[in-house]
This record gives sequence, structure tokens and C-alpha cells, in this order.
Amino acid sequence: MKQCISIALLCNFLLCISLHAAAQRITISGFIKEAGSQEQLPGANVYIASTSHGTATNTYGFYSLTLPEADSAIISFSCVGYQRQERKIQIKGDAQLNVWLIPDNQLDEVIVQAHRDDPANSVQMSQIDVPIQQIKKIPAFLGEKDVLKVLQLMPGVQKGTEGQTGLYVRGGGPDQNLIILDDAVVYNANHLFGFFSVFNSDAIKSVELTKGGFPARYGGRLSSVVEMNMKEGSKDRLHGEGGIGLLSSRLTLEGPIRKEKSSFLLSARRTYVDVLAAPFIAHAQKGQKDRTKPGYYFYDLNAKVNFDAGKKDKLYLSGYFGRDKFYFREKSEFYRSNSGLDWGNATATLRWNHLFSQRLFANSSLIFSNFDFGTFNEFIDLNGEGSQIGYSRFQYNSRIRDLSFKTDFDYYPSSRHTIKFGLQHIFHRSTPSALAVAGSEIDAAANQPTEIFDSFETGAYAEDTWQLFNALKVNAGIRLSTFRTQGKTYIRPEPRISTAIELAEDVSMKLSYSTMNQYVHLLSNTGIGLPTDLWVPATKKIVPQRSDQFAGGFTRYLERPELTVTLEGYYKRMNHILSYKEGASFLNIEGENSNEISWQDNVTAGRGWSYGAEILVQKKSGKLSGWAGYTLSWTRWNFSELNFGKTFFPRHDRRHDISLVGIYEASKRITLSANWVYGTGNALTLPVSTYDGVMEKFMGLAVGNDAHLVNTKMTEYSGRSNFRAEAFHRMDIAIQFHKQKKRYERTWEIAIYNAYSRKNPFFYDVDTEHAGKNVLKKYSLFPILPSFSYNFKF
Repeated sequence: MKQCISIALLCNFLLCISLHAAAQRITISGFIKEAGSQEQLPGANVYIASTSHGTATNTYGFYSLTLPEADSAIISFSCVGYQRQERKIQIKGDAQLNVWLIPDNQLDEVIVQAHRDDPANSVQMSQIDVPIQQIKKIPAFLGEKDVLKVLQLMPGVQKGTEGQTGLYVRGGGPDQNLIILDDAVVYNANHLFGFFSVFNSDAIKSVELTKGGFPARYGGRLSSVVEMNMKEGSKDRLHGEGGIGLLSSRLTLEGPIRKEKSSFLLSARRTYVDVLAAPFIAHAQKGQKDRTKPGYYFYDLNAKVNFDAGKKDKLYLSGYFGRDKFYFREKSEFYRSNSGLDWGNATATLRWNHLFSQRLFANSSLIFSNFDFGTFNEFIDLNGEGSQIGYSRFQYNSRIRDLSFKTDFDYYPSSRHTIKFGLQHIFHRSTPSALAVAGSEIDAAANQPTEIFDSFETGAYAEDTWQLFNALKVNAGIRLSTFRTQGKTYIRPEPRISTAIELAEDVSMKLSYSTMNQYVHLLSNTGIGLPTDLWVPATKKIVPQRSDQFAGGFTRYLERPELTVTLEGYYKRMNHILSYKEGASFLNIEGENSNEISWQDNVTAGRGWSYGAEILVQKKSGKLSGWAGYTLSWTRWNFSELNFGKTFFPRHDRRHDISLVGIYEASKRITLSANWVYGTGNALTLPVSTYDGVMEKFMGLAVGNDAHLVNTKMTEYSGRSNFRAEAFHRMDIAIQFHKQKKRYERTWEIAIYNAYSRKNPFFYDVDTEHAGKNVLKKYSLFPILPSFSYNFKF
């Protein structure tokens, strides 16, 4: 409570200073929206022409610009993908000015003005946004447009195993990314065992990745923030878009509930692999007594409604629901078995926007988030005549559930100050492990008691973006986070500061420092983000993770051609990162006292370091667009209980990473695109020798069972990360054919994944039975894969 009071006093102090500075000025404020649909546009730029005074809209499209006294002013409004507008206003007092920008694709011709949006003028560094329309034109794996796979093409973001959607940002693991959808945290962002993400691009309005220089309003993770916002729904008329691909189909509808006042969005997607495969499986097993029935499918649903409750109030209700199900059923005269995996996310957000004045904007949210995973296996013994003679069942579940409230304030006292402050409170309920087994041949001692951890996380923050001089802008802030669990309270201050110094026109140098703390952790054996990975909280024994990151770089904006060039370097320290101990996993049902072992006894904490340099050349609009990125980086870990206490490279350490992405609008009817990626191979741990040995093995699961000696293969390792996999590289290409029909627009897309069929390593295995020698074998997953899809929009 004392910490919250301190933050409140700091906010009041800043407000008092800013109110004094704002005397004898007038304020222009309002919302910037898309013409027609009235979607509010986040990140749009608002500038006074021929001056350095300006601002940008917040997440909800709101801006506030305080001007010095004058007779009139020309204000420029712009956003990537929209036609710029300029308004000349007479300054007679505070006023509200809403602006509707027209999308470029609705124009026959776009005239580029002399004024431009200058990214070098922003104090924020290490932040990347990719227009959704650009994402939809990039070649995709099996035709599925994937937001996270596009972010993997950015410098500083390492790709995991081929085809996976996991993000490894500046040396951090997948759990160190805060993935937000309409203010709600998404804990597991994967479909199809990590090959697709849960985000349907048709339902997404904006995507922004922050990998350093974190503002104080963000907290809870060490490495990055991926903030996504769903579309609000068109308020003028019914719109829709969808597509049919090789793996799934999707449909999105949006339109007014009450014209100009409220709207809805509904977007659904489902794969139909199980439906298409069922007739072929049934035909193959026709007449057979022994039958198997495998299957897999996923689905997701996005929904949102919003209401204008007057000029000063807006209400939003949004949610995401998605699930994966894999099952395998067998049937014969002597047994029946049924096994499966299922996992899924559910989020819901109720938001209220309120405009207290032209300078003070507030957003308050009630948020629910849930991720759960389960696996089971049921086996029934039969006597050949249909009678049951034996039964066993295994079931394992894991879950994390959040209920939270947050309120954020944006205050615009003058054109040189933008103040943000707020508070968030989260109630976490974690069930990391719940194992139950039953049956005539399975000892009840294997059952593990269900562990439930309740914890409370609070974050209070204040930050000020202050333009001290025309050539110097600073964002300084403080976040105070607390975490209470099992009677223990962790209190962690998190200072943040970023600066931008204008060295010349369109050239700036940026520096930043940020401290981050993380109170929930992901335990993984594989490092590729499978649903079997466990989310666990900090406890009395498990200390929260912490990082300190320093970053610096240069940004240059080129008007012709319209390019942004960014060069950045970073250094990050990570403390108390978690890993399983040697030989431990999420499921321990073998050995003495297995039912008394908690996940806390299977983990160990260590330190990490990551440092490197990144180059990004990006073009967001025009006939030819895309980007080129390069990353040079090192990541090292040290755990006292792993690798004999020696420092080692984790799996995702990658020395070089290159991404080239190009989109060419050949005509109104044809779009060409391609990307090429290259990366140093993963750091792997492989045995150096194998030999025959003898070991003790327990006869059962119960405590005190007798043991006996068995012959087995023994494996010797020289240490962790003793082998570097082959380099990874691949090219994808695509062509889209557009045609405007009378009532809708249709697009045929033909794409080729891995166009030159590179056999990239998916995993390695040591064959110990090959003529008495150990042979290292490489296994590849995806050769050249063509795909096609049909998309429509009305």
C-alpha cells in the first residue's frame, strides 16, 4: 500500500508541474479513425506543419495536442497505409477535432506530400510494427497467414525449430514474451504443436513488438512485449472476409449493431484434417477386426462488440476462445484403448474508455485469461469374447488462470509532455501438476496430489515523455511491482529511461535502460513451446526472474526511397532463470517416493547473458515494400547444478540470423512476394559415446518395491551444447491474383514453402546399432511444400 501511495504522490507532483507549464495554451484533441468503417487508428501521427511539435494516437486512436497561442495552425494527420490529411484551424480555444483517414487502396492515385512521418523523432527504440495488410501478402507456411511467424523475420527475434512459432527475443525464452490480445495475456500461442499461432490475422487490427527500452506501463516479462488489438467492427455496413486453404477455412464478419453507434466482429477458423482423413482411414481398414482411429483438429473464435456511450465514453467487450484436440483410438478382440491430448486458451476483456477532459484520457479493463492442458490414456483388457478382464487409466492436467483489473491514464499537459500512469492487479491461480492413475495393475502411489498456488501480482507505474529541447526527448518512468505467494511478498522497483538525441535532420541516436521482473515461469524440456510445458509461479523457494537491459543505436529516415534504417546494440543480464535439473521432466511417475516429489524439487535457477547487434532496413509502403534484417548475437547460461557448473550456450543461441522480405505490387491484379532466411544452427547436446552397462530398476511404482539388475545401454556426454547443428536457410515465394467482382474481391494465392527444398535439420539422433558404430543421423521435416488458397472480401 505504501508503494502505491508513493506512486500516486509522484503522479500528482507531475500533474501539478505540467498544469503550470500548460498555462496560456489551447488544446486540440479527438480521435483518428478509418473512413467508412470508423475503426480507430492507433499510432497515427499528429504534427503541426513545419514544426517539431507533435504526438501520436494511443491504443484507442485518441490524441491530444496542446498548442501555443497563435491565430491559426496547420495540423497534419497521417498513418501508414492511409492518405495524409492537413487541416487549417483557427485557434480560438480548446476544441475537439475528429479525423477520418482514407485507406490508400481506395485511391486511384496517392500524392506524397513534402511532409513525412519521421521515426527518428520518436523516443521509443527497439519497437517494430508491421501493417496487417503487409502480413497478408508475405508467403505463408501451407497458406496460413501467421502473425508470430512474421515477427520471427525481424532482427533480434530468433526462430526456434523449423516451422515453429516460438519467439526467442534477444536471448530470452518463449515464456519471457508478454503476448497481449486486447489487454488479456495469452499464455500458449500455439496451434498444431507449435506450427501455427492462435492469432487469426483477419481479426487483428494492429501488431506491435517491443524488445527493449520498455516503457514503465509494461511489466511481468523479461524479453519482449507483443501487443495486439482486435478490430472493432465496421460501423457503416456489413463487411466480411475469409478463405479456404489446405489445412483450414476461416470467416470473419463485422458490421453495425446500431449504425454509427455500435458494431460487432465475429471471426472463426477451423482445420478439417480430421474430416478429410476419416473416409480414407475407414476405407483402408474395411473388413479388418483391428481398427485404429487417429484424429486432430483445432479451432479458434474471436468476438468483439463496442458501444459509443456518448462523446466521452466507449465500451468494449471482446474475447478469444481456441482449442486443439488430438486423439487416437484402437479396437480389437483383446483390448480397447483411447488416448489423447487437448489444450486451449480462453480470454475475455471488458474495457471502458472515458475522456475526463481534452487532456486526460482513461482506459479501465476487467480481464480473464485461462490456459489448460490435459492428456489421458485409457486401456481396457478383453478376453476375446467382449468381456472386460482389466482396466487402467492415466490422466494428467495442468492449468493457469488469471483474473485482473487495470486502469491506465494518458495525460497531455503540453506538446512537450505526455504523461502515462496507472495500476494493475492480477490474481493468479496455478495448477502446475495434477496426475491421477487407476487400474488393477497400477499402484495408487503413483497418484500425485493436486497442487494449487494462489498468488497476487500488482504493478503501479508512472512515466513521462518529455521533449526537453528540440533535439532531445526523454521517456523516464518507474514501475513498482509486487508479488505475494505462500505468505511471502516480493517488492521490486523497475526504473526505465529512454532518450532520443537528434544529431541531424532525420538522424537520431537513442539510448535506453530498463529493469524487468517476471513472476510466472515456463518449465520446458524441449525448448520448442509444446503444450506439455508447465506454467508455474514464483514461490517461497522459487525466486522471481529479473533482467537488466542496456540498448543503444541510431535511426535514419530516408525520404527517397521511403526507408527507415535502424542500427542497435544491446546487453542483457538475466538472473534466477529456471530450468529442469538433469533428467527431470514435467512428469515423474517412476522411482522411489515419486508421489512426494513436487515440481519445485525438479528445477534449478541460474543466470544468463545475451548481447549483440541488429540492423533493420524497412519500407512499409509503396509498389515495392518489405525489409532486410541481420542479427549478430551471443547467449550464455550458467547453472550451478547443470553442466558441472560450467557456462554453456542454450539451444536457442544463434550467432548469425538474416531475413530478407520483399513484396512487389506488379499491378492491381498481381502481387509477388518472397522471403529468404538464414540462421546459424542450434546448440545441441549429443552423446560422445555409448556402452553396455548394468543398472538397478525398481519393479513397481510403490515405495519400497524390490529392485533388480538389468542390462542397458549407457550414454556418456561431454557437456551441454557440445554440438552445433547445420546452418538453416530457406526461401518461400508466393503470387496472388486479385480480381474485383461486382459485389466482392477475390484472391487466389499460390505459394511454395522451401522453394529449393533445403533439408534443414529438425532434430538429430545417434544410431548405436549401425554395424557396431555410432552414426549421427539428421532428420528433416519439410521438403518443398506447395500450397494454394482462395480468399474473398466484401
